[in-house]
Amino acid sequence: MKKSLKRLVIDSATKYLYVALFQDFECVQKYYKPGNNDHSVKLMIEIERLLKDNKIQVSDIDEIIVGVGPGSYTGLRVGVVVAKMFGWNSNIPVFTVSSLALMASSAENSGLVLAEVDARRGNSFLGLYDIEEGLMTLQEPEQLTNLEEYKNGINKPFTVVSGGEPNIELIIKSNLTQVVEDIHGLNPNYLRITEAERNIQ
Repeated sequence: MKKSLKRLVIDSATKYLYVALFQDFECVQKYYKPGNNDHSVKLMIEIERLLKDNKIQVSDIDEIIVGVGPGSYTGLRVGVVVAKMFGWNSNIPVFTVSSLALMASSAENSGLVLAEVDARRGNSFLGLYDIEEGLMTLQEPEQLTNLEEYKNGINKPFTVVSGGEPNIELIIKSNLTQVVEDIHGLNPNYLRITEAERNIQ
């Protein structure tokens, strides 16, 4: 008999903090709320609450799925660090997924979906996805660019999403996760260089 999988899903790259426990594709418990620049505080609190409520230990988790951005520097690092810590300490397989893909998966209708995260200074982190027949595919590389200019370049009807609870079953069935082969080498996807890197150049 096939063992059912306990999956812990973490995404802290956007203004919404998402922590969820899945039994296969069924969501057992979740936390999905906008933060107040406090993802670093709330993330472990919500994970501990989720584990306690369901009477399980970190070692009982079979897989971790973590959103790796692009998004907020601070929030993004927090989620990735926690996934690395759990994965290494408890020998749990870790899978990465784009935070924009998680966002796009929340769309209620099929067709083109543009996931958008405000990057300030007139720019946005953008990912254009297509949802058809229960599968979601990335249409072109995610990028940091001007939102209005990008939208003007799309020649088909589309929906813009900037929030929404992820559809993890859609993500997994669409093969949008990637297994982390080297847990120590897991890094966030910032999609832009940091200020420190700019100062070095």
